[in-house]
Amino acid sequence: MNRPSRVVRLVGVYDADGTLRGELTYWVGARLGRAHCSLCDITHGLARERAEWKTCRAGLPVPFDTYHRNDQPAAVAAASGGVAPVVLAETDDGFVVLLGRDELSECAGSVARLTQRIETEATQAGLTWPG
Repeated sequence: MNRPSRVVRLVGVYDADGTLRGELTYWVGARLGRAHCSLCDITHGLARERAEWKTCRAGLPVPFDTYHRNDQPAAVAAASGGVAPVVLAETDDGFVVLLGRDELSECAGSVARLTQRIETEATQAGLTWPG
């Protein structure tokens, strides 16, 4: 019998570029309704990370690392199929996509909904948490 895969970290990829130009382009585009990243809506306010998100992330059982489209590691991009925004679980056995664009949009900017969805999707994928 195989043991369940254990989550070692969570990875989020924003649907924006991490350069100064990319950040400014996204910020202006979001204000004009031309750009949208539902993961950004959950983790960031107008200019910086939301305090609620920082508190939540600090309380997770594993690290939650974030990247932008242009700075994500090749293994993350391959696992997500280049889709952003996305949340993946890195396990002992590789990456598992937990939440895609639609699921992140359904969180409607809520940190609590994000953590509930991560837990639900990890359970349905048969993943376990450390400890």
